Amino acid sequence: MKVSIFTTMTNPEKRNDPWEEALDCYSNVADEIVVKGQDWPYEFSWEHIGETFHSGFIESKGDWAIKMDLDYFFHENKIEKLHEALFNNKNKPAVAFPQYQFFSYDRYQIKTLFCIALNKKEFPDIRLNGGGDLCLPTLNGKLINPWDMPIIDIPVWQYDSIFRTKEIISEDRARFARAWNRKFKTFGDRGGGEPKIAFDAWFKGIEKKYRKHTFKTEISSHPKFIKNKLSSIEKDSFGYDVFGLKDKTSFSMVDTIKGYKLKSTIKLKSI
Repeated sequence: MKVSIFTTMTNPEKRNDPWEEALDCYSNVADEIVVKGQDWPYEFSWEHIGETFHSGFIESKGDWAIKMDLDYFFHENKIEKLHEALFNNKNKPAVAFPQYQFFSYDRYQIKTLFCIALNKKEFPDIRLNGGGDLCLPTLNGKLINPWDMPIIDIPVWQYDSIFRTKEIISEDRARFARAWNRKFKTFGDRGGGEPKIAFDAWFKGIEKKYRKHTFKTEISSHPKFIKNKLSSIEKDSFGYDVFGLKDKTSFSMVDTIKGYKLKSTIKLKSI
């Protein structure tokens, strides 16, 4: 069984992506790494996102193709279990993983359950064109529901903008807001096409999400590939103190209970 990982990378050093650490991780997981997006235009169409992801899937030569954003990591202790799960589910179009979302190294929430490992050998007609963002996997025109797929209790560790400064995030969110507006004729909760407006809209969402980061952890528990970078995070980076939220956010018992309930449900349903 051959495993591919496909990802996208556009000016990763300028955008403070943990690209070297990510590629180190992926090389320990997969037989090949397919990198797309190097020629991503500054002003782009929203469809370009899914099309770029799908081109990575098409170019992947593995029996299984795993879609990884540059801020996605697997823990080194779970790689063998991951390979076993893929081998044991050859008849399924995908397997699902829980996503652990971090804004700082010490707290996370289970953001979602998602299908990023796709069975290309048996289901080559999978496309990445579904969901509200037009980049989730579909088969025969239908969205692949992660709750209908085998659930693997192996988290994907996501470091959401942790290493980016306010300036980088503002510019990036504005670009994506403009692309969204060109496609859907509205900015919606993305605020607007100017950096400050887009940042303020993004941060408003961050405030709500961070309150759900009720699980605690230490740097020592993170994947080995990212530990050094987490340990030396710059003070002007989002992940240093979540732009001030770290010292003034309260975490409710209700959100704590919901988090543990979701984690227990995933564990019970996992194979």
